[in-house]
Amino acid sequence: MALPTIPLRPDRTWERSARCNNGDPRTAQLFFSDDLVEIGQAKQICATCPVIVNCLDAAIERGEQWGIWGGQLFISGKIVMTKRRRGRPPKHPRPEDQIPQIPFPEHLRHLQPA
Repeated sequence: MALPTIPLRPDRTWERSARCNNGDPRTAQLFFSDDLVEIGQAKQICATCPVIVNCLDAAIERGEQWGIWGGQLFISGKIVMTKRRRGRPPKHPRPEDQIPQIPFPEHLRHLQPA
Protein backbone atom coordinates (compact mmCIF):
# COMPACT_ATOMS: atom_id res chain seq x y z
CA MET A 1 0.00 0.00 0.00
CA ALA A 2 1.47 3.31 -1.09
CA LEU A 3 1.60 6.15 1.37
CA PRO A 4 0.00 9.44 0.32
CA THR A 5 2.42 12.14 -0.68
CA ILE A 6 2.41 15.32 1.32
CA PRO A 7 3.37 18.45 -0.58
CA LEU A 8 6.27 20.30 1.03
CA ARG A 9 5.04 23.63 -0.23
CA PRO A 10 1.49 24.85 -0.72
CA ASP A 11 0.22 24.97 -4.29
CA ARG A 12 0.91 28.48 -5.56
CA THR A 13 0.33 27.94 -9.26
CA TRP A 14 -2.38 30.59 -9.01
CA GLU A 15 0.39 33.23 -8.80
CA ARG A 16 0.97 32.87 -12.55
CA SER A 17 -2.50 34.33 -13.16
CA ALA A 18 -1.96 37.38 -10.93
CA ARG A 19 -2.22 40.74 -12.72
CA CYS A 20 0.81 42.03 -10.81
CA ASN A 21 2.94 39.15 -12.12
CA ASN A 22 3.95 40.86 -15.36
CA GLY A 23 7.73 40.78 -14.90
CA ASP A 24 8.04 44.57 -14.69
CA PRO A 25 9.91 45.66 -11.52
CA ARG A 26 8.13 49.02 -11.63
CA THR A 27 4.84 47.21 -11.08
CA ALA A 28 6.26 45.38 -8.07
CA GLN A 29 7.40 48.71 -6.58
CA LEU A 30 3.81 49.98 -6.54
CA PHE A 31 2.82 47.24 -4.10
CA PHE A 32 5.43 48.29 -1.51
CA SER A 33 5.29 52.07 -1.88
CA ASP A 34 4.44 54.65 0.80
CA ASP A 35 3.11 57.04 -1.85
CA LEU A 36 -0.69 57.26 -1.75
CA VAL A 37 -1.01 57.58 -5.52
CA GLU A 38 1.08 54.44 -6.06
CA ILE A 39 -0.87 52.57 -3.36
CA GLY A 40 -4.04 53.51 -5.23
CA GLN A 41 -2.56 52.25 -8.51
CA ALA A 42 -1.62 48.93 -6.89
CA LYS A 43 -5.10 48.51 -5.46
CA GLN A 44 -6.63 49.23 -8.87
CA ILE A 45 -4.52 46.44 -10.36
CA CYS A 46 -5.81 44.11 -7.62
CA ALA A 47 -9.41 45.14 -8.20
CA THR A 48 -9.52 43.31 -11.54
CA CYS A 49 -7.21 40.42 -10.62
CA PRO A 50 -8.69 36.94 -11.03
CA VAL A 51 -6.76 35.57 -8.03
CA ILE A 52 -7.33 38.39 -5.52
CA VAL A 53 -8.81 36.06 -2.88
CA ASN A 54 -5.96 33.55 -3.19
CA CYS A 55 -3.46 36.39 -2.78
CA LEU A 56 -5.10 37.77 0.36
CA ASP A 57 -5.47 34.29 1.88
CA ALA A 58 -1.79 33.53 1.23
CA ALA A 59 -0.65 36.89 2.66
CA ILE A 60 -2.61 36.32 5.86
CA GLU A 61 -1.29 32.77 6.13
CA ARG A 62 2.33 33.97 5.69
CA GLY A 63 1.86 36.86 8.11
CA GLU A 64 2.85 39.56 5.61
CA GLN A 65 3.90 42.76 7.33
CA TRP A 66 3.89 45.36 4.54
CA GLY A 67 2.47 46.04 1.12
CA ILE A 68 -0.66 45.54 -0.92
CA TRP A 69 -1.83 41.93 -0.90
CA GLY A 70 -5.14 40.80 -2.32
CA GLY A 71 -6.25 44.41 -2.67
CA GLN A 72 -5.68 45.22 1.01
CA LEU A 73 -3.02 47.44 2.57
CA PHE A 74 -0.87 45.78 5.24
CA ILE A 75 1.03 47.99 7.68
CA SER A 76 2.93 46.38 10.56
CA GLY A 77 1.14 43.11 9.89
CA LYS A 78 -2.36 44.60 10.12
CA ILE A 79 -4.84 45.38 7.38
CA VAL A 80 -5.67 49.08 7.34
CA MET A 81 -8.43 50.79 5.40
CA THR A 82 -6.93 54.27 5.18
CA LYS A 83 -3.52 55.85 5.07
CA ARG A 84 -2.74 59.53 5.04
CA ARG A 85 0.24 61.62 4.11
CA ARG A 86 2.80 62.58 6.73
CA GLY A 87 2.24 65.77 8.62
CA ARG A 88 -0.87 67.75 9.30
CA PRO A 89 -3.97 66.73 7.37
CA PRO A 90 -5.05 69.29 4.76
CA LYS A 91 -8.27 71.27 5.25
CA HIS A 92 -9.52 70.02 1.91
CA PRO A 93 -8.59 66.39 1.13
CA ARG A 94 -6.78 65.90 -2.15
CA PRO A 95 -8.58 63.66 -4.66
CA GLU A 96 -5.37 61.74 -5.36
CA ASP A 97 -5.19 60.79 -1.66
CA GLN A 98 -8.36 58.73 -1.87
CA ILE A 99 -7.31 55.08 -1.81
CA PRO A 100 -9.77 52.71 -3.52
CA GLN A 101 -11.56 50.34 -1.14
CA ILE A 102 -11.55 46.73 -2.30
CA PRO A 103 -14.31 44.58 -0.77
CA PHE A 104 -13.26 41.83 1.66
CA PRO A 105 -13.98 38.23 0.72
CA GLU A 106 -16.91 36.88 2.73
CA HIS A 107 -14.83 34.28 4.58
CA LEU A 108 -12.44 36.99 5.86
CA ARG A 109 -14.98 39.58 7.04
CA HIS A 110 -13.96 38.90 10.64
CA LEU A 111 -10.54 40.40 9.83
CA GLN A 112 -11.89 43.58 8.27
CA PRO A 113 -10.89 46.70 10.21
CA ALA A 114 -13.73 48.81 11.55
